[in-house]
Amino acid sequence: MSSTDDHEEPTIRRRGFVTVSLAAVGGAIVGAGATWGGMQLASGGTAEETKEPTEPADDEDEVEIRRFVSTALTIPVVKAWAADGAKPSPGYVFLSPRDSIFTAGILDNDGEPVWISPNGIDSTDVRVQSYKGKPVLTYWAGRVDSGNGHGSGMILDTSYREVAAVHGGRGAIPDLHEFHLTDRDTALVTTYPVMRADLSSVGGPTNGYLYACRVQEIDIASGEILLDWNILDDIALDESLKRIGDDDSAGSSPENVFDPIHVNSVEDDGDRLLVSCRHTCAIYAIDRSSGELLWRLGGEKSDFAMGEGTNFSWQHDARRQPDGTISLFDNAGVKGDDAVSAGLVLRVDESAMTAELDTAYRYGDYEGYAMGNTQVLDDGHVMVGWGSAPAATEFDADGEPIFGFTEIGSGSYRVYRCEWAASPTTEPDVAAIDVDGTKTAFMSWNGATDVASWALLTGSDEASLTEAATAERAGFETSVEIPDAAGATFLQVEARGADGTALARSRVIGVA
Repeated sequence: MSSTDDHEEPTIRRRGFVTVSLAAVGGAIVGAGATWGGMQLASGGTAEETKEPTEPADDEDEVEIRRFVSTALTIPVVKAWAADGAKPSPGYVFLSPRDSIFTAGILDNDGEPVWISPNGIDSTDVRVQSYKGKPVLTYWAGRVDSGNGHGSGMILDTSYREVAAVHGGRGAIPDLHEFHLTDRDTALVTTYPVMRADLSSVGGPTNGYLYACRVQEIDIASGEILLDWNILDDIALDESLKRIGDDDSAGSSPENVFDPIHVNSVEDDGDRLLVSCRHTCAIYAIDRSSGELLWRLGGEKSDFAMGEGTNFSWQHDARRQPDGTISLFDNAGVKGDDAVSAGLVLRVDESAMTAELDTAYRYGDYEGYAMGNTQVLDDGHVMVGWGSAPAATEFDADGEPIFGFTEIGSGSYRVYRCEWAASPTTEPDVAAIDVDGTKTAFMSWNGATDVASWALLTGSDEASLTEAATAERAGFETSVEIPDAAGATFLQVEARGADGTALARSRVIGVA
């Protein structure tokens, strides 16, 4: 089975927007708690036009930001497309589009936000995992710096309450590249500590600075460090395909650290771990108990005979699949190269020590020179996040591209499709403004997955509010005109389920 670049033109799905200028508003926002500033206000309906997905934007391109009235949350605008008759796998799309920071989000198939990370700091690798037998929302949150990061792994329940935060141990701080939960209720994380080393073998100073890269397995409940593997204990510097000559000052100081290995994924593989290292262009198997290096797949010292189409470079996201194959995202080059990236699935025979190509997923000329992932879904579909090429493509079980997102900020570290049902403990958000002379209420409930409609309640005092209008949910934020009723000086909104059941109410606000 192999994907193809030949496909029918997909349909771009766009939510309708109403652009409201400050002059048109003619009044202050009531209840939003945020500064007004050139917002785009969501309206109902979906406008459709047929066209090819746009080419990925360069990092320097301006990113369009989605803003709201009822909440100060923001997220880059993402565009969706679907082939005629396409049936994407169940669930939402989980991603972290980048503007000035990575913003974790959950989106529906129209590219409409369902949940936006509220912490205002870099958030990556958002997805659904399992902890203590229950589904949880996980992501890394912290500060991105020079190709790595310093932060914590976050675990939230289906009400978005914090279950646990994983902070690393033995002086190591979890890096953005991996936060993987195992069925042993442990977390696998990567860390990038700085250490002194002789870099002369790679063209650097004898007393230089490098990122050591460690892999830790941590018991989530107790924080105990079960494994702490320093990759440089088993991998020599000359195995790296990076050289100091690429940047003559690299490794010269703690502020300009050389990165010879660049670990970017860790996969639970029973009694072993699979570790992907970008700058050696290889995947490593290590013993989970002892940290012993068992074999290399790819790179200049591969222990496997690599069959036609199996070679990869600068790769990310190596995963063991239930059928024994190994999936990965082949970045296939660095920025400025003509290489085309691919989601690869390899058949690896550890007895014969051979690797053969099972499937290569490519779409157009996407070149994700950094980041990226390949997610094999239970129904045989495959979601490929193209990393720094700000797009994602879902392939069906026959390898045909059927769905995707474009303009994902300036890229997303990874993109997943996961099923998720959640009911926040927070109350819905509401604000009221004057739009072209019409008083309008705006409402949202960050993270709620069961809202089908909204009811607007108004009255002359906070204790006697009655239903004045209803509206079907129109994406992340819904707007309702406030009826011109005498004495309607207060309002509240109520989120309702598909059967009309009241799910939650907002606070009461005054109507100016």
